[in-house]
Amino acid sequence: MESSEVMIMRIIQTAGKRKSAVARATIKEGNGRVRVNYKPVEILEPEIARFTIMEPLVIAGEEILGKVDVDVKVEGGGFMGQAEAARIAIARALVEWTGDMNLKEKFMKYDRTMLVGDSRRTEPHKPNRSTKGPRAKRQKSYR
Repeated sequence: MESSEVMIMRIIQTAGKRKSAVARATIKEGNGRVRVNYKPVEILEPEIARFTIMEPLVIAGEEILGKVDVDVKVEGGGFMGQAEAARIAIARALVEWTGDMNLKEKFMKYDRTMLVGDSRRTEPHKPNRSTKGPRAKRQKSYR
């Protein structure tokens, strides 16, 4: 009987949130493929969202990116919220994959929200005139 060698594939999953958008990134050994919602990141539109998603990959460098495949699934929110959620998820995944504190420092120095996220949320509407927003009041007239 032959000794069968079992290859253990290393897979890391991380999440990122921005406003109401949630992104889940899966990173595994590969050859540099990056997909967002099953589409290659190169054909992602609009361009500003594509550049936002690519930021952690560019900062990490080609030597790390060439060894891994990144799949991101994003839902909720608008296109920029989704792009920033994907950016956070990818950055966290790369830091966890490499275990490199220098990479984490690079990300933190470039933009802290790449790893930490933005805790701001929309303010809930208050009772009375709730459709106009949380702080809307009737204009006061003195005459």
